[in-house]
Amino acid sequence: MQIKRHIPNILTLTNLLFGSISIVFAFEGLFQLAAIFLGLAAVFDFADGFAARALSSYSEIGKDLDSMADMVSFGFTPAVVIFRLLQDASVNSAIWISDINVLPFIAFFITLFSALRLAIFNVDTRQSEMFIGLPTPANAILILSIPFAVHYGSPDSMWHPLFTWLLSNEWILIGLTLFLSYFLVANVTMFSLKFKNLKVTGNLVRYIFLAGSVLFLVFFRWFAFPLIMIFYITLSMAEYLAAKQD
Repeated sequence: MQIKRHIPNILTLTNLLFGSISIVFAFEGLFQLAAIFLGLAAVFDFADGFAARALSSYSEIGKDLDSMADMVSFGFTPAVVIFRLLQDASVNSAIWISDINVLPFIAFFITLFSALRLAIFNVDTRQSEMFIGLPTPANAILILSIPFAVHYGSPDSMWHPLFTWLLSNEWILIGLTLFLSYFLVANVTMFSLKFKNLKVTGNLVRYIFLAGSVLFLVFFRWFAFPLIMIFYITLSMAEYLAAKQD
């Protein structure tokens, strides 16, 4: 049937649609809605790869389309969020050129390095079972999950003042932007959630991540989402450093 060839591409285009909607909300400063639509984009980004494998429906067009959709959803959206946050946070440290505060434009380093990362990923055959550098969806989810958690999370949570302060401090936002931009293309391995089998051997770090994620959700609810992404980065770095010592 011809239709099954197009299912992965339809899912990819749905990712692009939700990513585009997320950008609109991000420009409006409605970060919680931007985060929701980015989450939907991430679901369809996962679904298109799953469908391509299940249906054996791979194509060069699908591969390129996936990268272009990811560039919009996970490369541009998080940069817009940081840009808008910096516009509000950098009032006292603004750098004015022709009545325009140019400091927030630092946010678009994320877009530049996301593009570079996606281009590298397309030609790097080593990344079929793991990632080298921070995946763009993980980066975008980390950034958008912070305002999402602040909006929906309880003000009584121990995490609420920390994340609120982070979103309002221009130097923290700039530092986060530069760190994540570098980390997108850093030569460090990060595990994927692709299971070849259900054995603990070879999948230990994945099981630790899944178990830890459940515990974060149980104890921290909305604040669990940024914490889960930080946990993913931390576990990946620990596995990478342990492998280097062997």
